[in-house]
Amino acid sequence: MYLTQGLHRAVQHDPNGIMTICGERTRTYRETADRVAKLAGGLRELGVNSGDRVAILALNSDRYSEYLLAVPWADAVLNPVNIRWSPTEIIYSFQDSGTTVLFVDDAFAPMLPAIRAAYDGLIAVVHCGDGPTPDGTLSYETLVTESAPVPDARRGGDQLAGLFYTGGTTGFPKGVMLSHANLYASSLGSVASGYLYGAGGVYLHAAPMFHLADLAGWIARVALGGTHVTIPAFDPVATMRAIAAHQVTDTLLVPVMIQMLVDHPEVGDHDLTSVRRVVYGASPIARSVLEKAMKVFPNAGFVQAYGMTELGPVATLLGPDDHHGELLRSAGRSAPHAEVRIVDPAGAEAPRGTVGEIAVRGDHVMLGYWNRPEETAAAVREGWMHTGDGGYMDDNGYVYVVDRIKDMIVSGGENVYSAEVENAVSSHPAVAACAVIGVPDPEWGERVHAVIVCVPGASVTAEEIREHSKASIAGYKAPRSVELVETLPVSGAGKVLKRELREQYWGDTERQVH
Repeated sequence: MYLTQGLHRAVQHDPNGIMTICGERTRTYRETADRVAKLAGGLRELGVNSGDRVAILALNSDRYSEYLLAVPWADAVLNPVNIRWSPTEIIYSFQDSGTTVLFVDDAFAPMLPAIRAAYDGLIAVVHCGDGPTPDGTLSYETLVTESAPVPDARRGGDQLAGLFYTGGTTGFPKGVMLSHANLYASSLGSVASGYLYGAGGVYLHAAPMFHLADLAGWIARVALGGTHVTIPAFDPVATMRAIAAHQVTDTLLVPVMIQMLVDHPEVGDHDLTSVRRVVYGASPIARSVLEKAMKVFPNAGFVQAYGMTELGPVATLLGPDDHHGELLRSAGRSAPHAEVRIVDPAGAEAPRGTVGEIAVRGDHVMLGYWNRPEETAAAVREGWMHTGDGGYMDDNGYVYVVDRIKDMIVSGGENVYSAEVENAVSSHPAVAACAVIGVPDPEWGERVHAVIVCVPGASVTAEEIREHSKASIAGYKAPRSVELVETLPVSGAGKVLKRELREQYWGDTERQVH
């Protein structure tokens, strides 16, 4: 399969159907296909050759969708840039990938001087914003309207579809190589579960489109047909307005976004009854947040997806019928396209209920890390992607993620998995969000430390949190110290950046937790 395949199908089946809605712009499938063919032609005229890397640094828009289609149409490779990165990280990814063309919108055009000063490999920069075209860049609309269309290269199968750089939260990011087959295996395999999207729905892109989680939804919606509604970035009110205005049926939100939405004072002012499916990932959802969300989205089923960029991205799914009781702590069971097992340090499968490393196998496992054969060989062994996540599996195949193995806290010789502590802390009624980290301690080596955002108007003490946690986890796992903050630092994918929380405690010490 190939990323442009669904567009051809939609033009054949429903040429006048609405593909994209972005602000006041609405475009049909036929219009989109015509524009994509011309944009691909423009890329070829600029000098983009087969396999060249073409990047985009932009907020969500209809043009982002066109980029995702035009680059493979031109037989080139996608490189969506993390919008939370610093210029240094962006420049590194361009140098590492050998990116030749960059699409940039109004929000990130001010970064161009720094990028160009440090990286001279760009043959062209295309401005894809709505404001004036900056000096030294090409107008996106001009490139579309003045370029001759080219036939679709139908780049697909095991050919490289894109480089998707991992977070950059530790050291320099790695380029994950995903093929068209990798991406389709994960996306359509997830749809085959029956938990996700159906044909002809309306998908809201509120999560960042550079991220694999949202891209998986984009691929599914292109393959199945339907409409893509975009807002530039997540905002509770903008999200609710878009849902009500366009009768959105499906969306992906990380738990922190769901919480911001359900706690917003205007949440009762918008009709959200059209939503049939809310997919979330990055972390389990707190029971209190889920209960609120079920009232806010009364007709929606909730689906948790667990995975990683290297898996294109889905490994397990927790379906709507499993959103209750102890299963809420679970990441679900293997998706139809994935084989999942828990392994010990030697690579042998661990007994059920025993914590080990989560390993995943299937056609969605990455081709490898760009220009990093040794790291690829270490991560993918005999077809199994070793995720670096610690977890266990119960007798019914449900996977419970306990922590990143490298982030495990060792306190007084005992292994403490922060996710388990976070679940206990989050159940306190005064806690809106929390992150648990290990900090230096002269007696224990590492101390379990909770960083907490309180519910508006509430407060809590370290002793209250400790006693509350001990009701559900062992005393040695309960936080020994607590820090109250207004917000937690998060990545563009909505994951808490624990490295930033740890820096103030570990500094330049020889033993650092990452």
